[in-house]
Amino acid sequence: MLRRDMNENEPGETEPARLGRDVIRVVHVEDDPGWREVIADQLPDHGFVVHSFADATSLADGLAVSSDADIILLDWDLPDVSGIQLLEELRQIGVELPVVFLTGYAFTAQENLAFETGAVDFIDKARGIEVLARRLRRLASVPKPTTGSPSASLVVCGKLVLNPNVGRAYWNDFDVDLTLVEYNIVHLLASNAGRWVNYRAVYDRVHYEGFVGGSGTNGYRTNVRGIIKRLRKKFLQHDETFAEIENFVGFGYRWAKPTGAG
Repeated sequence: MLRRDMNENEPGETEPARLGRDVIRVVHVEDDPGWREVIADQLPDHGFVVHSFADATSLADGLAVSSDADIILLDWDLPDVSGIQLLEELRQIGVELPVVFLTGYAFTAQENLAFETGAVDFIDKARGIEVLARRLRRLASVPKPTTGSPSASLVVCGKLVLNPNVGRAYWNDFDVDLTLVEYNIVHLLASNAGRWVNYRAVYDRVHYEGFVGGSGTNGYRTNVRGIIKRLRKKFLQHDETFAEIENFVGFGYRWAKPTGAG
């Protein structure tokens, strides 16, 4: 039987319908009843319908509701199954909705792990509802892939083969086991093999164009360097001579042109 939190809003009862906005449906998983109440009470004022769940088990029971959602909003420290574990489990069962972490953590380690695992944003609860609403609305405005669209061609760059249809990267015929974020970055670099791609362009593939992250004006560069370091390690596990990702200090990265390429 479907279980929902008592703070959940029914679509016919929320403020967005009266405001005449395009309603954005959010599934919120948070074990703190105070925060569930805040999100359920205040996000509807900004054009959202919120379905709230207290833990991973409740969400699993409510996947029928979740399938109609636009965004999943997760807390980091959930009971029994953590937020990051829940994200992994959702991907394993084929739930591909964009996942955003709303958490009390503001540490780079948690943020990087979230993006490595496939989250599209990581928001500190201290930023407030106004910022949260703007970030969620911007994410929801990103066009969704059209169902039944023609299959994309493979991208081949030397030993690298990218399959855009399934988001997989292969090196010497081995699946490199990249996360979606890592795949998108490799696709960007390999599609521009031999050309330098700046830090900002790489970071835009992690989130969306113009996203501000990290500490300070250029803090996002630290996040990019961390992701590139992990990418190199994954390729090196399959080929200890791997050196295709090159760095232009202070500017960005490029994927080396295959030997003999024009």
